[in-house]
Amino acid sequence: MKPFFARPSRIAAAVAASLCLIGPAFAFDSFQIADIRLEGLERIAAGTVFSYLPIERGDTLNDRSAGEAIRALYKTGFFNDVQIGRDGNILVLTLVERPAISRITLVGNKDIKSEDLLSGLRNIGLAEGETYDRLALDRVTQELTRQYNNRGKYNVKITPDVKQLDRNRVDLTITVAEGKPAKIRHINIVGNTVFTDEEIREEFEANESNWLSWYRKDDQYSREKLQGDLEKLRAYYLDRGYVDFQVESTQVNISPDRREIYINANVREGEVYTIGDVKLTGEFVYSEEALQGLVQLKEGDIFSRARLEQTSESITAALANIGYAFADVTPIPEIDRENRIVGVTFLVEPGRRVYVRRINLVGNSNTRDEVLRRELRQFEGGWYSQALIDRSKIRLQRLPYISEVNIETPRVAGTEDQVDIDITVEERNSGQFQFGLGYSETQGLITQVSLNFDNFLGTGNRVGLALSNNAVFTQFNFSYLNPYYTDDGVSRGFNVLYRELDSGQANIASYFTDTAALGVVYGIPLSEFDRIQFGVSAERQVVQVIPGFTPTPFLDFLLDDEIVNPDTGETERDSGRGSGAYSNLRAQLTWARDTRNRFFTPTQ
Repeated sequence: MKPFFARPSRIAAAVAASLCLIGPAFAFDSFQIADIRLEGLERIAAGTVFSYLPIERGDTLNDRSAGEAIRALYKTGFFNDVQIGRDGNILVLTLVERPAISRITLVGNKDIKSEDLLSGLRNIGLAEGETYDRLALDRVTQELTRQYNNRGKYNVKITPDVKQLDRNRVDLTITVAEGKPAKIRHINIVGNTVFTDEEIREEFEANESNWLSWYRKDDQYSREKLQGDLEKLRAYYLDRGYVDFQVESTQVNISPDRREIYINANVREGEVYTIGDVKLTGEFVYSEEALQGLVQLKEGDIFSRARLEQTSESITAALANIGYAFADVTPIPEIDRENRIVGVTFLVEPGRRVYVRRINLVGNSNTRDEVLRRELRQFEGGWYSQALIDRSKIRLQRLPYISEVNIETPRVAGTEDQVDIDITVEERNSGQFQFGLGYSETQGLITQVSLNFDNFLGTGNRVGLALSNNAVFTQFNFSYLNPYYTDDGVSRGFNVLYRELDSGQANIASYFTDTAALGVVYGIPLSEFDRIQFGVSAERQVVQVIPGFTPTPFLDFLLDDEIVNPDTGETERDSGRGSGAYSNLRAQLTWARDTRNRFFTPTQ
């Protein structure tokens, strides 16, 4: 093989490429390429190289096309060195690949998750499987330092370490010394004359260091927190009529030891504006009078951006509840700065009325579809209603065997008036098993076992079993509840109890009781939030007493049968009988109201 030129170093190669092989040192006779041979490839596929080459078989190679080929291959970032040679009419490319990153390991990061840091590195082209470049180490340090600085940690130190592996691979270990976050020493608002610094800072998430900062962490600086607080400051003024309010500049200064932050915000308050004419325009599929009732802005009131947005949201929600899922309500302010008046026109664009084509349930691997669908208030084939969808979500969240609910309403492809409702649920364990052991001087060894299912066999029915046993008594309970005994939501439940009691084991008396009880309860929904429950239970108790060993008060309570003594003519208790049976019938009526938005940890 006769080389056209050989570069002794990467610098020479780069110079040669940049000069496009100009000059006698790189001149050669052009020839037509019969074939292209690649040498030195280890990891990169030949097809990948050919896809980047600007030349192919049959082309004529000259100084210019050779330079273009070199630049194209260097531009890929895959190679440390590229050499062009000739073997007859065969073009020979000798390539030295850059190593591949086998693994990236992060050590010492606590404040920022490894996934977030690796995502930032991926954005700058550094990830496992990618080509490694020594210059990337500087980018690693800069990127990770930037992420930590955004969180107020200015003393962070990033130390990358590269370990060479076989097969032209490297391991990259990045050690992070996070340091302590910089604390906000002082927040200074300049230009505020209407509201005091204390009133303004009440809205801020960030705060100057105080005696509770160790717990609330409110004195830790971050760029996102500052931007959020400045937006809250702007909203604070706009909600009080200061339409021209502006944050003209902010300065964030850090102490020489990089541990304290001083924030200065220069503001211009402007004047208070009042509300002028408030009008509705556009297409009224809802009565204009009804929409006017949703407007929270009144002529002459002080302007408030919050009430402006609430009005827009209220009208949008009203339209969404009657099928206009993609309605758009745009407030158009008209500012009269001379008279300090803001007129507002709400442009109502309802769009097409939408109905629900299909409701899809995902994630209910243990629960039958119909158990979840019976909680839905939005139906397939019906007009879209945001209120019914929201209510459906709440009802699903209130099921004890559902932990999370997410609802999306994508458009049906190719249509403008149909949506699907995709409901993704996350189930929780619906079974509970409890076992307990104890000891008492009067009752001896105490054993308790219970088993409860909130979603028995995926039916949504509740089943409970409980057994308690000790030297004094043994008790068994069974309960069953079908929350949808009828399709209308009428519930029916049963309770069964059996108990044996031997008081002699407790050394307080000497009697035995056998108790059996059966109850049934019905629940009837009155509204979305209210229901009444009516229940009846029957109990049968048999008592056997040993009079000689039972105190008189116990006998008086347990045995109330009386007879007339034929000798004295007086009424006496029939203590000789020694046993009795009692029956009880109970009825209960309860009313319940439930407005929770979820079963566990409700927020409403």
